[in-house]
Amino acid sequence: MGYFRELPNLLYPSFLPEKTSSLDFIQVKNIFRRVKLRDDLQNSFTSFDRYEIPEGARPDTVAEDLYGSPQFDWVVLTTAGILNVRNEWPLSNRDLYVYANDKYGESLNSVRFHETTEVKDTSGRLILPKGKVVDSNFTIPKPGTPTATLNPVVGISNYEYETRLNDKKRNIFVIREEYLQQFLDDMREIMTYNESSEYLDENTIKTENTNITLP
Repeated sequence: MGYFRELPNLLYPSFLPEKTSSLDFIQVKNIFRRVKLRDDLQNSFTSFDRYEIPEGARPDTVAEDLYGSPQFDWVVLTTAGILNVRNEWPLSNRDLYVYANDKYGESLNSVRFHETTEVKDTSGRLILPKGKVVDSNFTIPKPGTPTATLNPVVGISNYEYETRLNDKKRNIFVIREEYLQQFLDDMREIMTYNESSEYLDENTIKTENTNITLP
């Protein structure tokens, strides 16, 4: 709700049955207005902190943790570059299980793909990194015993795959608290209308609603 309070207004001609004249207008929020970070802030690593979203946290709880108020949830989303909360914010463990179970059903724990485990030689030097996608029958010579082979492979289930995708969403960048007011000031400047034929004041313009027709 904090974000919508910051949006400027549009006055549209009313199409409601109870309107009294063609001069009746309805005030709505201009949802097409978008917040953009200032280039010097966006390009400055010192303006942001890396943040790992805790299990079960929501944008409003993160905002309260970072900035002392849940009303700055939209700041968290904006600086993290999140446009679609439903798809881009991590699910809780419970919601993830429900989602994955609905998606895969009886195949939830079936192997989706195989990947390597880490292998080092007898001196502790890395021979094979973990996480490389391979076939289930992938082998390498056994360190120290060239005539023998290893099958350093593990199966990754559908559920683990979805868990990894979900966990990747936990790592975001957030604007540091000392730059919050500067960000808010910049945003309000962006939201302010310039004078035009539709201009009423810096927060409101009047426009014709040409995209709405009566049934």
